[in-house]
Amino acid sequence: MAKTKTAFFCQDCGHESPKWVGKCPNCGSWNTFVEELVTKSGEATFRAGQGDHRPNKPKPSDSLEADKQPRIPMHDKELDRVLGGGLVQGSVTLFGGEPGIGKSTLMLQMGLEQRNEKILYVSGEESEEQIRMRIERVGISHPGCFVLMETNVEAILNHTVELDPDILIIDSIQTLFHPAVESTQGSVSQVRECAGRLVRYAKESGTAIFIIGHVTKDGNIAGPKLLEHMVDTVLQFEGDRHHVYRLLRTSKNRFGSTHELGIYEMSGSGLRAVDNPSQILIGERDNQLSGVAIAATVEGMRPMLIEVQALVSSAVYGTPQRSTTGFDIRRLNMLLAVLEKRCGFNLAMKDVFLNIAGGIRMDDPAMDLAVISAILSSGQDIAIPPLTCFTGEVGLSGEIRPVPRIEQRIQEAAKMGFEEIYISSYNKSLQIETKNIRIIPVKRVDEFFSKLFG
Repeated sequence: MAKTKTAFFCQDCGHESPKWVGKCPNCGSWNTFVEELVTKSGEATFRAGQGDHRPNKPKPSDSLEADKQPRIPMHDKELDRVLGGGLVQGSVTLFGGEPGIGKSTLMLQMGLEQRNEKILYVSGEESEEQIRMRIERVGISHPGCFVLMETNVEAILNHTVELDPDILIIDSIQTLFHPAVESTQGSVSQVRECAGRLVRYAKESGTAIFIIGHVTKDGNIAGPKLLEHMVDTVLQFEGDRHHVYRLLRTSKNRFGSTHELGIYEMSGSGLRAVDNPSQILIGERDNQLSGVAIAATVEGMRPMLIEVQALVSSAVYGTPQRSTTGFDIRRLNMLLAVLEKRCGFNLAMKDVFLNIAGGIRMDDPAMDLAVISAILSSGQDIAIPPLTCFTGEVGLSGEIRPVPRIEQRIQEAAKMGFEEIYISSYNKSLQIETKNIRIIPVKRVDEFFSKLFG
């Protein structure tokens, strides 16, 4: 007979405890433990005839067969790039993001644009009227995209078996429930059980599944951490909902790279893929203002030019402020220390504000040279020539270190009409023609300052 007992689960990470505790020993969150009913079976039962399960036997590692995973080409080039070249059949993708960022809009828009596939969009949060209003706003019609309003995971799978879609979209996992689990929707037990049923169905049937997930106040996907381990791909939709640009990143991908970046622009008719991000991430270069520099960066396989803005002013309240938007504050402090120690600039009693234009967060070390350029330009109140860009990493001894894929960075700068680019002198493997752009190599920060500002 099945035995029923209660346990306490952390709603942030899914840690289980036999009694209530104030602080989670796993993730450190406070007041997140909720009591839930847990049903434990005396023995595991397996039913034959479900899916394509066949008994497996141990094999030598050199005799394993590597079958190529079939992929579904996506109509969305940005989503195609982030997924690694298409959607793998039988894969499960977890799609998370802040409320109102556009997760449901992007998934519904993707389903309506897939003309050659049958799509089932399951919504547990919105009514038919709301879905219809979104379809009219997007302005796309596809008779092969079916919509279902249901929260029972067993009923959803029954409809899925009957319809046999190529892609199943679940919006969202926190609204589903399994009738055999005696806990509320969105609880750790429900999320774990519903996700397990969906993953099992995807592997048995070959249906690709997108699962939309809520996030906590810290930006992490809500529910047990096990949820991210169960799926094949984890996508994060980032950006301020008050800005027009959205970023699509991947933190886990079993079928491709995790360094790719997709950029979307939110408009009145839905989300539009941005094909040339360099054109939108750099501002107008007609007016020469101090504190503005252009960095040549690479995100995944995509080279981009992005505008770095800095403001250096005297500290009014005694203690200098260090503030960044889209850049690591600790790296900014390191660069300021290098400028003060190696170049003699007095920045200890200066307020320094740094902003990456477009609301985008960048972690490329090659932005160091553009960051110090913007800081020095603002500190000396000297404008940088508008057709000049920078790429290079700054070391603690003041040297300009080389960066990878320098050829692609230079080609992107030349394509956007820039006339000169500062790079590290240690980048010696240049294999490109440099007719349209002048390459200026520098070795140290003090040498770079002399060449840039005379």
